[in-house]
Amino acid sequence: MRKFVFIILLCCGLTACGGNWWGSADSVTVSKGDTLYSISRSYGVPLKDLININGLRAPYTLYVGQRLRLPTKQYHIVKKGESLYSISRQYNVDITTLSKVNHLQTPYSLNVGQKLLLPASVSAKNYSAPKKTSQTGITQPAAKTNNVYQSAPVKDSYVAPKNRKTKFDWPVKGRIISGFGNLGSGRKNDGINIKADLGATVKAADAGTVAYAGNELKGFGNLILIKHNDGWITAYAHNDKLFVRKGQKVKRGEKIATVGSTGSVTTPQLHFEVRSGKKAVNPRPYLP
Repeated sequence: MRKFVFIILLCCGLTACGGNWWGSADSVTVSKGDTLYSISRSYGVPLKDLININGLRAPYTLYVGQRLRLPTKQYHIVKKGESLYSISRQYNVDITTLSKVNHLQTPYSLNVGQKLLLPASVSAKNYSAPKKTSQTGITQPAAKTNNVYQSAPVKDSYVAPKNRKTKFDWPVKGRIISGFGNLGSGRKNDGINIKADLGATVKAADAGTVAYAGNELKGFGNLILIKHNDGWITAYAHNDKLFVRKGQKVKRGEKIATVGSTGSVTTPQLHFEVRSGKKAVNPRPYLP
């Protein structure tokens, strides 16, 4: 439930107290303006691994001159009979992310002995088999030990009022194919999924600031989070193309992305969430 808030905290508030980086191949020294997020992106290492290997604790404040160890990148050597799909299932990562970090293009042809970079920590001790995903809706990823997305505390500044005077706009025109709440078989949807044509315009449901725009969160594909002035947050997942960046201010109804099928879905749709602070609520009552 806290994975979105955790990403927002990392993207917005984890600036070093004081960029360029310097250090050995297995470490980095923090400079003015550095954040955990920017370091993880620059060196291509998983954010949660960077936190764990350095024993960092919330609020994850960095200081100039601080020495951080860099987690070792992990690879998979392709064996006979393996496909990108089977490898993604083996390591519990989505195929879209796996293909992007290795700069692979469809039809994703692999060669025996080929070295694939893994986009997240997937060592044997923390590997767990993924749950099945449907073509509609979001399935919660299989639980892992020391999951920082679930254990990170939430700051009071992200507590929104219980009631909202103004409703959100529909982010895209389409039909709801997966509703809010329990989907059965242990699956839960924290928002709604709206079926739409591939490439259809995705609009900001209200004015706000982009807190996140990327694809690091497994299962959600190309994801955008917008923090609104009253503390509410809206999320837009499975996008094809993103047209906004972190920190950008957007207007109500502004085009922010196009509908896609990235992440854990195979048909074009938008996964839309509304959050009152850290709590996901049913978006339907907050839409016209």
